[in-house]
Amino acid sequence: MNDRLPHEKGFHVSWDQLHRDARALAWRLDGTEWRAVVAVTRGGLVPAMIVARELDIRTIDTISIRSYKGVGAAAGQGQLEVLKSPDADLMGDGEGILVVDDLVDSGRTLELIRQMYPKAHLATVYAKPKGKPMVASYVTEVSQDTWIFFPWDMALQYVQPFRGED
Repeated sequence: MNDRLPHEKGFHVSWDQLHRDARALAWRLDGTEWRAVVAVTRGGLVPAMIVARELDIRTIDTISIRSYKGVGAAAGQGQLEVLKSPDADLMGDGEGILVVDDLVDSGRTLELIRQMYPKAHLATVYAKPKGKPMVASYVTEVSQDTWIFFPWDMALQYVQPFRGED
């Protein structure tokens, strides 16, 4: 029997790993003349900056959608709420726009963005199976029950070994 909590099945992403994976995403997106990058805040800010740098895209905007309530395994998904939209004149129907986020989990946030900007290209660094159909490009797939710990969520501390004791 597994006595671990769902969030304890973690995938820990370091700053170096995130940088490598975001660059890999940029390589997959190369070859298209993007008009702009739109970062899904907050998690998409760092990957979007790296992608924009790698692809030499100077026009960057953000969209902020709140969906998660709580932290870790106790987190649930509430009603989606657009807190900030990107510039309407820039976006149009999304054609030529690259929308970047760190992760697609259930796909609800990107589904809303797809409804708002049907021609935008949605890309994430990491993708879970439920949300994967919502993205056109991603780098790494992780299982649905894996909790991704991003570098901005972590502090250095001792971690008990998965099996046994020290």
